[in-house]
Amino acid sequence: MEGYKREFIQFLESAGVLKFGDFTAKSGRKIPYFINAGEIKTGEQIARLGEFYAKSYIEKLGKTEAVLYGPAYKGISIAVATSIGLSREGLNLPFFFNRKEAKDHGEGGVFVGYTPRENEEIVIVEDVITAGTAIRESMAILSSLKGARVRATFVMVDRKEKGLTDKSAMAEVGEEFGFPVFSVVDVYDIIEYLEESPANRENVDRIKKYLEVYGAKA
Repeated sequence: MEGYKREFIQFLESAGVLKFGDFTAKSGRKIPYFINAGEIKTGEQIARLGEFYAKSYIEKLGKTEAVLYGPAYKGISIAVATSIGLSREGLNLPFFFNRKEAKDHGEGGVFVGYTPRENEEIVIVEDVITAGTAIRESMAILSSLKGARVRATFVMVDRKEKGLTDKSAMAEVGEEFGFPVFSVVDVYDIIEYLEESPANRENVDRIKKYLEVYGAKA
């Protein structure tokens, strides 16, 4: 496993973002591990998270000019942190996010921050994709922007799970909307990391059994 992937998984676990147990995903699935960006609570943690996202962005898209979009609520801090991380790499990108409910006073509207121009590329930054539900919600929200064009989506972890078909949710989203979904690590990286310690045997077994049922075939 590449060093930065191990470093990222260690970071997620130490920050309490990666947890093991019994959880229910947004898709309704009962899952043996959970990724919760809401556990990022300090300046140092959010700065490090932004550095990992920025590294992934540069690795996949180079110095592509785009606008970062962070879906409320967890995506907001990720978008801000990623923009800071990218600025340190010499790429100064604007960002914006949505409100859960449209504001009917002041500046009004559902978006806060930069307003993308027509045909300006947008990059969505999220915490995780399970069945693709959150990304489809984001696309519905972004459809209100004239000429909105999503270039890519970045998430912390690819769960490698089935979406609406036997294909992975990330593959389905890519095919449905015509853009790639990138992740810093995937669930098999997490399994490889856990297998380095015998103490993690139970968690490894539970994740593998879960993937036998919900794991993507492609």
